[in-house]
Amino acid sequence: MHPPVQLVAIDMDGTLLPTFSQSVSQRNAAALRAAQQAGVTVVIATGRRQAYTAPLLEGLQLRADMPLITSNGAVTRTLGGEPMDRSHLQARVAREICGLLRPFGALVFTFDRPGRGELVLEDMDQAHGRIALWVEANRKAIEVVKPLEDALRDGEDPIQGMVAGGLSKMRLAEKALKTSVWSTACECVRTEYPGRDLSILDLLPPGVSKGWALQRLAAKLGIDRKQTMAIGDNWNDVDMLEWAGQGIVMGNAAQDLRTIAKTRDWKQAPPNDEDGVAVVLEKALAQRARAQA
Repeated sequence: MHPPVQLVAIDMDGTLLPTFSQSVSQRNAAALRAAQQAGVTVVIATGRRQAYTAPLLEGLQLRADMPLITSNGAVTRTLGGEPMDRSHLQARVAREICGLLRPFGALVFTFDRPGRGELVLEDMDQAHGRIALWVEANRKAIEVVKPLEDALRDGEDPIQGMVAGGLSKMRLAEKALKTSVWSTACECVRTEYPGRDLSILDLLPPGVSKGWALQRLAAKLGIDRKQTMAIGDNWNDVDMLEWAGQGIVMGNAAQDLRTIAKTRDWKQAPPNDEDGVAVVLEKALAQRARAQA
């Protein structure tokens, strides 16, 4: 029997959000509020950046001091925008990665600054062709710089890079990076959407991941990993699922990931389109109430 949950980290896309929606369901929102009211620290842990995450949580009556782990662990801020933790990818490393990964797909770098220039890419048409919805949603933050290396000046380090393309091509890109001299200077985290033949490689500072950020946050809050739950559906969630004492994989996760879950004692939640997050939280809160009684 696991100890009562004190901290829960929840992925956004494919986990908290329904498949074809950018709105948190009423049941999931109610479960998040109930967890906060019960004294559980609720954390959103996502590959999205802060400005692309916070608006989805507006109007849900969640605490302003709720932590958001964004950019796959590179930045942690509260929902209200207060900084908590941050890490950077060195600009010189980012410049070299441009030359290495440019042949594989659309490259984007994210900077921790508001407004236009928060996202920098060099080929809008190439990005639009593969990640059109993302481009439209983020158009006001995008600046086009060609060559991309010109945006990566020393002293202006990005927090994250991203290259997007088809599944097979991104696996080749990941192999190219991991066998290059830059493999130890850059963390590579893969997210896959097989139904859309879309894969995204997030390029992060060495050692940075959602799990890394969750571990640092738990230490800051004085919460043990055995009291920590993580809920996710994709490969970029694996580190936090491994670190948390209670890992939960969504029923809509890739078959390979669900197979791995069985070997690592991770539980399985119902799919995201069936309010799987709410089902898990409701059960955890009931267990917590029994323990307190």
